Amino acid sequence: MAEANREIEVKFYVRDLATIESCLLSFDAHVTAPRTYEINLRFDTPNGDFKREGRVLRLRRDDAIRLTYKDGTEKKDGVLLRREIEFAVGDFDSAQKFIEALGYKIVLIYEKYRTTYEVNGTHIMLDEMPYGNFVEIEGELDSLKPIAGKLGLNWDAAVSASYAALFENVCKRCGFTFRDLSFENFKGLEIKPDDLGAQIADGN
Repeated sequence: MAEANREIEVKFYVRDLATIESCLLSFDAHVTAPRTYEINLRFDTPNGDFKREGRVLRLRRDDAIRLTYKDGTEKKDGVLLRREIEFAVGDFDSAQKFIEALGYKIVLIYEKYRTTYEVNGTHIMLDEMPYGNFVEIEGELDSLKPIAGKLGLNWDAAVSASYAALFENVCKRCGFTFRDLSFENFKGLEIKPDDLGAQIADGN
């Protein structure tokens, strides 16, 4: 059964996930999903309507397989808010073929490793991306800033761009021509904050 939610989250670019993880353990956050590899397929219309309108159609495989649709993003004080509809599917390859049969095409494949913590109903995701490390905090609007403060994160450095948009920044600034945000494509490359168009949130 599809589940529709209001996604409320804030994201930070960080140098040191190990220190963030130590902070989480110090105030009794607990792991809800251990470090897991993800592969994500992003789809769009042939004319790029979803990208233009800020919408997302994504097929993800980690410890499960999920199909997700997100509306255009509303931004408020660094926080991203949007409707999200997500449901589980049984077969990754069949789901991909189904979406493509409807006329959508893959525009981006991206990988990451994610570890998820939870404290008092707020979820904190530690994301290892091919171009750097990030912390996402998702929950009720009034819970996000206090958690960020406990983790020593600079609220003013919150990243409003999606991982796909950050990838576009890197490709433009560094002249990369590959399509996908994969660990193989970024192997041996040094990506700087200016390349992403982001500020580091955990210290100077």
